[in-house]
Amino acid sequence: MHSITSPAGSLELYTDSSPNGFKATIALAELGLPYRLRHVRIEQGEHRLPAFLALNPHGRIPVLVDHETGITVFESAAILLYLAEKTGRLLPAAPAQRWAAITWLQFHAASMGPVLGQRVHFEIEERGANAAATAHFRQLCGAALATMDGRLAANAYLAGDDYSIADIASFGWLHIARIVGFDLSAWPHVSSWYARVAARPAVQLGVTIPAPATGA
Repeated sequence: MHSITSPAGSLELYTDSSPNGFKATIALAELGLPYRLRHVRIEQGEHRLPAFLALNPHGRIPVLVDHETGITVFESAAILLYLAEKTGRLLPAAPAQRWAAITWLQFHAASMGPVLGQRVHFEIEERGANAAATAHFRQLCGAALATMDGRLAANAYLAGDDYSIADIASFGWLHIARIVGFDLSAWPHVSSWYARVAARPAVQLGVTIPAPATGA
């Protein structure tokens, strides 16, 4: 694991260039929080080293360590919630909007993210060799995107009028979907939302840390 930068601050982020990792780096950029970046090179097996497994026994990135509080958080949705609670930002204060943000964050964690990950695996990494699995996850992705499109038909962002951690979470995987060539044009409200989020400077920075993703 390699330290990329070490500005002042109590936060330490262990991550790699991945949709889940980009959620954390986007949030940190949006919040303007200084942190030490630890690049965990998954292709080299660094996520299985004992030092990393001591932070996340499941061996997945990202992991956030807050040395100020002594708290370690893994799972990208939990990290987004932690940062929002720590700063009082990116999570609306009004109860209805707050719970909308949390609900759509969990929708992503339970539905959108997992099915997109499986679709990428079967359609891109395995090149469609398992036709049944490829078709199955295309159908599940379509259903999840249609649900998201319906929400965005009447709302600028997933929580309503305000950009939140729910948008950051959903953008992470859809950014990868676009890179690998998935066509989102059937869901025009998702496509418009994607363009709005992608135009944010913090988002443009976050998806380059620790390095840009590729379609390889």
